[in-house]
Amino acid sequence: MRLSLRAFLYITLVFLCVYCESRKPSIPPSTTADTVQTAQKQTVTLPEPYATESAKKFSNVVGWDENITPVAPQGFTVTRFADGLKNPRWIYVAPNGDIFVSEANTEPKMPEKVGNAVSGKSRSQNLGKSANRITLFKDTDNNGTIDQRHVFLSGLNQPFGMVILNGFFYVANTDGIWQYSYKEGQTIMQGTGKKIVSLPAGGYNNHWTRNIIANHNGTKIYVSVGSGSNSAEHGFENEIRRANILEINPDGTGERIVAAGLRNPVGMDLQPGTHTLWTAVNERDDLGDELVPDYITSVKDGGFYGWPYTYFGTHDDPAVKEPLPDSLRNVIVPDVSVGSHTASLGLAFYDAKAFPGHYHGGAFVGQHGSWNRSALSGYKVIFVPFANGVPGTPEDFLTGFIKDEATGEVRGRPVCVAVAPDGTLLVTDDVSNIIWRVSVTKAP
Repeated sequence: MRLSLRAFLYITLVFLCVYCESRKPSIPPSTTADTVQTAQKQTVTLPEPYATESAKKFSNVVGWDENITPVAPQGFTVTRFADGLKNPRWIYVAPNGDIFVSEANTEPKMPEKVGNAVSGKSRSQNLGKSANRITLFKDTDNNGTIDQRHVFLSGLNQPFGMVILNGFFYVANTDGIWQYSYKEGQTIMQGTGKKIVSLPAGGYNNHWTRNIIANHNGTKIYVSVGSGSNSAEHGFENEIRRANILEINPDGTGERIVAAGLRNPVGMDLQPGTHTLWTAVNERDDLGDELVPDYITSVKDGGFYGWPYTYFGTHDDPAVKEPLPDSLRNVIVPDVSVGSHTASLGLAFYDAKAFPGHYHGGAFVGQHGSWNRSALSGYKVIFVPFANGVPGTPEDFLTGFIKDEATGEVRGRPVCVAVAPDGTLLVTDDVSNIIWRVSVTKAP
């Protein structure tokens, strides 16, 4: 049965109204009223839609020469932590220091393969059969060198996010959350596990990714689910349970929407000190070079962030013919713009002490890079400093991924950023099959 737009909106609004009445005040369950930070919103000036033509410029990945690495600020050293992977996408650092890496990628069908070859998209990604596995790395003495490497779990369906909680290992496949019995330190998963939540699969570009993170006391799991389209062009019935951050109990029950109108939320992390949930969001395409900015933002419980009706507050999307319902007029403006078409995926707060004080409590963001912009944007790791819980101006941290802007040649594309147990920063480079390690330079 085809669900009409009016019916979809009615069901959504009824759900939100019932939920909000039953949970006041409306703050994330991982926070308390006295710890919620009010971030100072950026002043962001946006052009009109279609001020520039919507461009397609896919990068051409050429890889890294043997002695070349990404470039970090003075005082830091970049080395290879691991290589020989197949599309390393996401990192999860376990409580005991074990490092799990999910390896997966988009699997285009034959018509898409032909289109990708013609457009040049195939040169910008590692396409083909997905590895669909999780690899485990152990650095037992924290010297930056891997001691052990194991295929921990295989036979998955485009795995992405992972978390360990209460004796279970959770994996977010593209079509659902799986739960496995787990003992700390094991190097290979035993048993078959069970699916505890089914999720809508497929979607626009790389919106197959499903991330998961536990709240600070381990009572809930947040699940990010990107939209199935650019701007709901396939109908709202295609977007049920999508463009949301969901919340479930550790056994998979109790699903509810934490926040909606988030086109493609990927990275998630808890802000140090406050436990406030933050996310990195990919915004929509096809409105011009400078529209729409990707962003990182704190996540307000019960909040609506505009997609698909509006962007960055109440800027109307001209591609969406349905007007924003009056009941959804309280659109939340994101906290930090991180550039249009940057494909900002990774998000990690720096909660260690190894880096200089400037980085303490700030957020690193992995930017996979543009395709819908006339000049390459992203293709780097940026850092957003925080002072007293309030974000400042983003700054470049790890660059050198772009080899030649004119030809579109890039050496790699960063995705996930994660803080290792020794306080170093790990960065996945999925198209070059490398994990980079950024450490403070030691005196000779």
